[in-house]
Amino acid sequence: MPDPAPPVPRGRHAPPLEVRLERQRARLFAAAAAVFARVGYAEASAEAISREAGMSKATFYEHFSNKEECIVTLFDAAAEQTRAAVVAGISTGDSPQERIRAGIHAFIGALVAYPDHARTLLVEIIGAGPRANARRDSVLETFAELLMAEGALAHEQYGAPQFASFDDAFALVGAIMELCSRQLRKGLPEDPAALEPVIERLVTGLLSASPR
Repeated sequence: MPDPAPPVPRGRHAPPLEVRLERQRARLFAAAAAVFARVGYAEASAEAISREAGMSKATFYEHFSNKEECIVTLFDAAAEQTRAAVVAGISTGDSPQERIRAGIHAFIGALVAYPDHARTLLVEIIGAGPRANARRDSVLETFAELLMAEGALAHEQYGAPQFASFDDAFALVGAIMELCSRQLRKGLPEDPAALEPVIERLVTGLLSASPR
């Protein structure tokens, strides 16, 4: 997920403009995630995000037209980096079950490592309006497509069962997201890692019910 960047040097030691803008955006992303997690999307403001980042409000508006664009852009970046972490995790497994377990571990690990970004990804985005919810729907479909592709690969390589339909994969993604959202909002279960065997049972149970 987007990492906060160090302050940008000024004067003759200043980096090129594109580097400065990239670092500014990274700091704004980190600040926005912190503000959204602390007060919620509805109460967040460009001024609060700018202050959290140690920047002027004018700098915020150089990057985003409003807080809706900020949360949608942050959501896209966090979702893509989470997807990449899951793909990397899956690739370490040597069997279908190991690949499932590694992908789940990578997903939960990303949420634990970046709790503020995770809250934006799973909780605050829901209240951010139609555009944000359309992006959320698209990302959930992307994760479902990832599960479908992984299932097809496991079937081809190991003869493992595939998901019966895209809706099966999408339902699984929705269940995982809701479990993680509940953990972030209510702290249940207390240890996020306790969700890993639950999710693994969901995946394997759904696959075992699918036609081979």
